[in-house]
Amino acid sequence: MSEPRPTVRRRRLATVLVKLREEAGKSPEDAAERIGCHRSKISRVENARLGISLGEVRDLLRFYGVDDPEYAEEVVNLARRSNERGWTKQLGLRLPSYVDYIDYEETADYIRSFEPMVVSGLLQTSDYARALLKAAPSMLSNERITELVQVRMRRQRILDRDAPPRVCVIQGEAALRAQVGGRSIMAAQLQHLEEVSERPNIDVQVLPFSAGAHAGVLGTFVLFSFPTPAFSDIVCLEHRTGTLYMETPEDTSAYTLTFDSLRSTALSPADSLDLINRVKQEL
Repeated sequence: MSEPRPTVRRRRLATVLVKLREEAGKSPEDAAERIGCHRSKISRVENARLGISLGEVRDLLRFYGVDDPEYAEEVVNLARRSNERGWTKQLGLRLPSYVDYIDYEETADYIRSFEPMVVSGLLQTSDYARALLKAAPSMLSNERITELVQVRMRRQRILDRDAPPRVCVIQGEAALRAQVGGRSIMAAQLQHLEEVSERPNIDVQVLPFSAGAHAGVLGTFVLFSFPTPAFSDIVCLEHRTGTLYMETPEDTSAYTLTFDSLRSTALSPADSLDLINRVKQEL
């Protein structure tokens, strides 16, 4: 029986600890000697295969010369929550990349997405989501479709938190005009887009057909940013058989530049709202 997949938080803690150790010029053997353990434990912690106590984390941070108490507490808090999977445990291991995506979504404080062909998942109605899933070539069972729709609706609860993330979505005009599920379902979806775009933490901009060639010709992507320096930005690219995550500065800066270019090309939020309303009236 294989080991359970490490949580996103444990993997990110491992990345942070490796980075801090290397920046301090310490070896795994040095770290092991500091906290009084075998070198193999450090290896397993840094490979996200083993947890680590909060006292050991604090000791290693002192050893690595971390003197910013706020940053140190953020890393300790990450260790404290490193085994949490929250409600995503209901997904089991059938969708490990989806579990990671939800974990990033729930911990981010700024989510930017470009969706040229469909409405962003965080802004979908249940009927729209169901119609999309029914159209998938994988021929999902009705039971599985219902489960996935429920998961998508559960994800949207982050928008109702006391401190919700800032969400910026650029929708292609095609996403507004494709009659997913038929006229009535699409009209309700557009109405929902109008309503959520009025929230102070949500910006919806439409990239019109008239924009012509633009920076997003290679397709959809999502950028996650986090409220702690312990987390680098994450770029998410979904494809037919899974999800690709990138977090090197080169990758994230390239997609940040792309998103900023798309925002400048897209209609303003006010003009986007007008277009959404016009398309709805045309149905």
